[in-house]
Amino acid sequence: MSVRRAYNIVRQMVDSKERLTFEEFAILCRLDVAGAPVKTSAIAEYQGALRPTMTHRTNHLANLGFIVRTEGDVDRRNVVCSISDEGRARVAHLSGLTRAQIPAGRALSRTSADRIRKYVDAMGSLFCKAGDLVVLGIYASSGDTLTIMQLVEALGLLQPTVSMSVSSLVEHGLVTRSHDAGSAHTTSVSLTPEGTAYAEEFAQRIEQLVVRRRLRGAN
Repeated sequence: MSVRRAYNIVRQMVDSKERLTFEEFAILCRLDVAGAPVKTSAIAEYQGALRPTMTHRTNHLANLGFIVRTEGDVDRRNVVCSISDEGRARVAHLSGLTRAQIPAGRALSRTSADRIRKYVDAMGSLFCKAGDLVVLGIYASSGDTLTIMQLVEALGLLQPTVSMSVSSLVEHGLVTRSHDAGSAHTTSVSLTPEGTAYAEEFAQRIEQLVVRRRLRGAN
């Protein structure tokens, strides 16, 4: 949650022409960590994405100059992606900015930019919509209820994004919302039993994403 919140804030800071989704940032981190070209099909499998979706993402990164797409000699559908020097520089830049947006006292506030890069690489294998973040934000909070503005602060998302996500979650029966007695403009959101079960299942999937430290002296 600390990494996602921080990157959501960073993404709003970047010029719209060079703004990357979390999934696109994760692709760059995966190529940077791998240190070698990776087939587009392997990247799609890593992110659990369909070929058209992955083609769109890698084309965007290629158009920005962050990766190079090379067609296979035998099968032109077998496209291989390599990170460029500009792409590596962007990974370092975004990782540093993300690290800087984690306040003192929050989880990972004392980690390094390089560790952020590895966390994003691992997290890229689990697609997480804004609504998922809302559910996880409430689940991870110390209380049972959060206001819309508390969710905005906790997730680093824009208020309209959080509000629309809450409306969708209400329709799916995962959260309930109510207006505080003291202010008709203050909306509080809490998980339903179904929402809690969904959050617990999602949290278990997240716990499987372990970024292992490389042993000292390992080659």
